[in-house]
Amino acid sequence: MAHVELSLSGAFVPQARTPAEAEFVPSVDRWTSTVAAAAEPCLVIDTSTTILAVSVACCELFGLGKPVEVTGRSLGEAMRLIDFTASAAELDGSDVEKIPPLLAIRSERLARGLLRVVPGPGEPPLTVDAITTPLLEGDRVAGSLTFFSPVR
Repeated sequence: MAHVELSLSGAFVPQARTPAEAEFVPSVDRWTSTVAAAAEPCLVIDTSTTILAVSVACCELFGLGKPVEVTGRSLGEAMRLIDFTASAAELDGSDVEKIPPLLAIRSERLARGLLRVVPGPGEPPLTVDAITTPLLEGDRVAGSLTFFSPVR
């Protein structure tokens, strides 16, 4: 013989979930820790072009030294950006504004393009494909995340 017991109680109402602390970490902060450990050449800059994080692979690709030596410097100080002419002249200010990491911040959209960089003194120029996404904090752009791929 089976015994079944029923009781009446109030309806089950799930409690509002308290978001995990990680959900309150701004996008830029989450990406800086991810980029610092990334195997791919990538970097994060803020809206003032300060490098917040850079991967070891990115430092090796561009001859930047160690990530700790580059973090905190401006992108323009860390990389020698040049044009695509035979003379390989340094980019002027108006052209620098059009590189993907800065364009993504200004346009608040994905940006992609080729960059030409001199990795170090006496080294031949390096061409890379750069794809960048803006990073948001709330409803405003706080920086950008860029991945690089050498064009051989």
